[in-house]
Amino acid sequence: MLGALHDFRLLPVFVIFSMIAGIAISRWFAISGFRLTPPIEAVKSIMEGSYEFSLPNTIALGVVVGLFMMIYPAMANIRFEDLGRAARSPRQLLIVMFLNYAIAPFFMLVLARVFLSGEPDLYTGLVLYGIAPCIAMVIVFTYLASGNGPLAIVLVAVNAIIQMILIPVYARLLLGETVFDVRVVGESVLLYLGLPLLAGILTRFLGVRRFGEDWFHRLKFHLDTLSISGLLFTLVVMFALKGDLIMERPFLIVRMAVPMTIFFWSMFAVAYVTGWKAGLDYRDTVAVAFNSTGRDFEIAIAIAITAFNPAVALATVIGPLIEVPVMLVLVWVARRTAGRLFVSRDGHSEKGVER
Repeated sequence: MLGALHDFRLLPVFVIFSMIAGIAISRWFAISGFRLTPPIEAVKSIMEGSYEFSLPNTIALGVVVGLFMMIYPAMANIRFEDLGRAARSPRQLLIVMFLNYAIAPFFMLVLARVFLSGEPDLYTGLVLYGIAPCIAMVIVFTYLASGNGPLAIVLVAVNAIIQMILIPVYARLLLGETVFDVRVVGESVLLYLGLPLLAGILTRFLGVRRFGEDWFHRLKFHLDTLSISGLLFTLVVMFALKGDLIMERPFLIVRMAVPMTIFFWSMFAVAYVTGWKAGLDYRDTVAVAFNSTGRDFEIAIAIAITAFNPAVALATVIGPLIEVPVMLVLVWVARRTAGRLFVSRDGHSEKGVER
């Protein structure tokens, strides 16, 4: 059974099953209408001893657990001595920074005006979703597509620093007067990037030093299993939290799905083709493409909850329900096109997309 999780051809089946399971849980326990504590606030409340352990709140914590399960194996698999080489990648960094900060927010704004101009809450939620580049799940998508993991981490780290400065600027520029606690951005970086990175460093450094590289090579199978299991678990949790909404208001999902799907496919295609035309190899191109495409749904949700009304927060919650399945399709597209577009110096198709 564990081996089946590693068969990429079966991943769509597992993804669909996870989505259905999440919707079933939502319908069974009728939790979609509950007011949820945002994951970051929940972690802080637990540490302070003031957290309310209700069923929906506990399920919401599954987002934190699932993201850690997904990202930690990718971090542990990185040879951290490669990070220095990845940091010296000016073309890759330039492409990602330009697409993330000069194109993506304004492209999402245009899509919001075209598709949601008559729905102010959905419009605001979609614009919020386009402001912040992803700092967590893009590492997993890069990992699943056999992209350059160290480069993905470097790009994520740079995005994390820049967006802490620019998100308030973009929010005010695109949405007018917006007041929110900018600390939610820094807290998101620490929770979703810092903890898995620290755990991955410790696992590789201590494990290899004590047991050797052969031991870590054997551990890789279990790390890969954990990452894919975390992805499926996160899907179950996210669809459990909003399954009732999907069943009761499917047209609302469609209204958000159309512009978001256009955004993800367009941004990925532009970044992917740009990397290819710029002479980057497949692994670097994949890292660049996913880092230019993914959005930080946790920050979007946090800003919506603290600065806008519940309807705007609802619009941002719909985002990851659409983003994750679409990005998984893009992982498949990348793997399928690797041998056709990317040719090594000896004239042969690049290898390495199958793990």
